[in-house]
Amino acid sequence: MAGGGAAPSALLRAVNALLQQRRYRAALAVLKGFRNGAVYGAKTRASHALVMTFLFRSGSLREKLKSIAQATYTHSRNLAYFVFTYKGLMALQSRLQGKKIPFHSFFAACIGGWLVFGENNPINSQIVMYLLSRILFGLSRLAVEKGCVPQPKQDPFPFVAALVWGTVLWLFEYHRQTLQPSLQASMTYLYEDSNVWHDISDFIIYNKRPASE
Repeated sequence: MAGGGAAPSALLRAVNALLQQRRYRAALAVLKGFRNGAVYGAKTRASHALVMTFLFRSGSLREKLKSIAQATYTHSRNLAYFVFTYKGLMALQSRLQGKKIPFHSFFAACIGGWLVFGENNPINSQIVMYLLSRILFGLSRLAVEKGCVPQPKQDPFPFVAALVWGTVLWLFEYHRQTLQPSLQASMTYLYEDSNVWHDISDFIIYNKRPASE
């Protein structure tokens, strides 16, 4: 029994010793980035897919669960591949040039984005749009920090909020096909389904009357 327990313990010590080796740090960081990308993608997509599927998607329970699993797997896989590619290219560029420079990050992420998120599908589309909105905010703040744009005398956020909501509802009402499908579904639920009811059941309890009725 003592000998059986010694082998796993020795293996664990060997692995921990390997993880402390500085010469392997870049490669190990790439591997852990792959792990973190997979876990983060699964966590974020599973919750989102669960809510959106049960709120807006029709079909059997099995079909809904399959859809959730597929979306979660795709998001998790793509994010893991991207982090792996990005960190790998960052390590390679730093090794070749002997130092890290800002262009390395942009170049590595562009290559990763092209290879991993270049396919135009619902999952990739949602991720890119999520990032785009944050990029616009980030670049706006950077422009002020660098003096390219004068510091606003008043908080511009109320104006931005008004412009965003005005534009998205205009697109929904008159150019709906330009919006992403899940956004169309959300807005249909909020702004169109709320115009239809028959009695108290589908006014308060349900959004739409059960099919059996």
